[in-house]
Amino acid sequence: MGLDINVLIADWSWLEKVPPRERLSRLRDAWYADETGLWDHDAPVVEGDWEWPRGPHSTSFAVYEFRGTLGSFKAHFWAAERWESIRDHADPLVRAGLDTLLLGLTWRGLDGEAEHIDPGFFCDDPAVTHGVLLARSPDSVRKLATTSERVRPRLGELRGVYNEHAAVSQGWVSDFDAFTRLMDDWGHVLSEAARRGWGVVGLSE
Repeated sequence: MGLDINVLIADWSWLEKVPPRERLSRLRDAWYADETGLWDHDAPVVEGDWEWPRGPHSTSFAVYEFRGTLGSFKAHFWAAERWESIRDHADPLVRAGLDTLLLGLTWRGLDGEAEHIDPGFFCDDPAVTHGVLLARSPDSVRKLATTSERVRPRLGELRGVYNEHAAVSQGWVSDFDAFTRLMDDWGHVLSEAARRGWGVVGLSE
């Protein structure tokens, strides 16, 4: 699990102007554009905040810097692992909400079969979509944002069972505060994308 992940929100009206096969390259080209993209950006990266491109695509997409993850997918993977350790001890409504939220983002589920790329967002050619970990359309984002808003106020109920069944002395998402921080950051991403009517994309470089 040595992957990194860059989580972006992207203007759907900007992406859907091109066919699905060309959308990933449109996004990457804007990201890596000389002078106006995000690659080798001079501004310091601020955790818990957005990084926006400059120039013609300054309002087309943004990357969110998750707190305490160093850009690694490992934090998201281990959050799902910790959830599996405590889900049977959670209130049924909280369990259903977090199941839906995490299955929609990065958790493969108990059977390992969950998909995180909406059909039609990009093309189906894996050679073209290499590195795509997540792709959610505005409709999916709205549903996930609603789920996040419903479940996040109740996360505090899980502190005791997390401490008993999931906390570790070291490692990724080792304590309950790290878990809730990650869930809060995902909530921020989803709510901002939903507010704008945008999609959410997770890329590994």
